[in-house]
Amino acid sequence: MKRRLMDASLWVLVGLTGAVLVYAFLRNPFLPMQGLMASVRLLNGVWIELALGFLLAGLIDVLVPAGTIATYLGSQRAGHGILIGWVAGLAMPGGPYLFFPVAAKLLASGTSPAALITFLTAKTLLSPVRMLTYEAPLLGWPLTLARFIPGVLLPPLMGWAGQWIYLLIRAKK
Repeated sequence: MKRRLMDASLWVLVGLTGAVLVYAFLRNPFLPMQGLMASVRLLNGVWIELALGFLLAGLIDVLVPAGTIATYLGSQRAGHGILIGWVAGLAMPGGPYLFFPVAAKLLASGTSPAALITFLTAKTLLSPVRMLTYEAPLLGWPLTLARFIPGVLLPPLMGWAGQWIYLLIRAKK
């Protein structure tokens, strides 16, 4: 998938950043520099995960041919792709800095929207580490399980529904 030099989402991001930068400067000329320093602190905290996410996406690119990804995760085998996306999303460690570069590579390699939506939904809805370290100890097992059980069943449904919506949106273009 070839990316245009300046696509619409980049223009929106540039516009929002510019507007907030101007607003910050008008409020206090020192605020933009404070914002830059806060950005550096954020980058310092996530650069390893971000770099690993891009490295993992690059390794997928060179180790797994796009044709293989399309065969197992493509639209021709939607049910199979949803199952793989479901398991991969539940099993994959790390946060958005890690899994979104991987998701972008999978999309570029021919992964069906159904499999990708299932993967993203499973990854963002459920986290075994979060469940065991925060959720169950702080909220108790009854509430944790009451959220976990529907949460583990929802990703495939989201994949099927998302695929249908995606095809409707694409047909209107």
